[in-house]
Amino acid sequence: MIIRMDAPGDSYPTVDYRDLAPQEVAPADWRDHTMSRERLARYLEIKVHHLVSERDWKCLRVVGRHLPTAESSRYEKRDKLFNWQRPTAVRHGNELVVNCYPGRDYVYHYGLILATYLEMTNRINTRVMVELPEADAARLELSRCTPEIEPGTVVVVGWGLDRIAGVSGWQAGDGYSWKVRHVAGRSVCHLGFEHSIWGDVAGRVVERVYQLGASAVVYVGKVGALNPAWEPNTLLATGDSSLVDGKLVHWRNYFGAGNGARRGVHVTSPSVLLETRTWLEEHIDRQFVDPEIGHMGLAARTCGIPFGYHHIISNNLARNYPADLSNERDGNVRFRRDLLLDQISGEIYNNLPAIKESNDAPR
Repeated sequence: MIIRMDAPGDSYPTVDYRDLAPQEVAPADWRDHTMSRERLARYLEIKVHHLVSERDWKCLRVVGRHLPTAESSRYEKRDKLFNWQRPTAVRHGNELVVNCYPGRDYVYHYGLILATYLEMTNRINTRVMVELPEADAARLELSRCTPEIEPGTVVVVGWGLDRIAGVSGWQAGDGYSWKVRHVAGRSVCHLGFEHSIWGDVAGRVVERVYQLGASAVVYVGKVGALNPAWEPNTLLATGDSSLVDGKLVHWRNYFGAGNGARRGVHVTSPSVLLETRTWLEEHIDRQFVDPEIGHMGLAARTCGIPFGYHHIISNNLARNYPADLSNERDGNVRFRRDLLLDQISGEIYNNLPAIKESNDAPR
């Protein structure tokens, strides 16, 4: 599979995988991964749909189709408001069809998850095929997202929103909810999705909320650190640049210079499974990695609005710490992250007065 970004001028790039026909996915190089075999296996186990282990399938076919009415995974984290809905599955003879939200990065990522999991569990006779969605599939799906966003609103999307804005008072849409607060004379819309907005889908979210009236977008989430000194779940990260397909992208940062978050150049990677030790050596002069930030920053730059991410450093690729992506549900990890989310909340609201009125003009 070939991944290429096509970005003429300042237009928003779409991931071009060149061939939309079904393609077989090879396992990631898990022996070279920055996570140990044990921890990587644990990470995969909680991501894989339970029907994958029901029998020996001839083929697992991963498609870009949002189908929440199909059979959901029993491993879904139902104890939270957002980002709990995982790919669903449908039995089709000797095939299992896995339905992902229609983002190309997400379909590819989930295909890698399945192929790598099968190899690590010695189930090498099952093929994994991916059918990538059209470039506009996520944009079309997000056109159904219609929260009430008045012109000039700062939109906060991502993870931990129920901690930032509270668990009550949310208005429900179809697969999403939003909550508006007025702080420092500004309207702030917190927007959360039940499904994942992985990779390129996140850029489409920025486009969508801009169309609805957003004057700035803030993304709250979790990011991997490439600096071995940065311990997970103790520090925050922010910045104004990302490496997207080898090209450095800059944007107007919502967050100023006066906070305690670690700063640096981010790398946008479509899948955690690609983050091997070899990959790390190639990006050792960068500071952070995740699948969404570069897409969102570039979309915001194209729309002409500020964008900022304020993320918890959730794992470290350059050094083994007790906490990583395999044990995120641990009680102590969740406690530490709640404290950091409170810091993020303060930074979001403290920066509201700095958003210039020139961004509030109706479109």
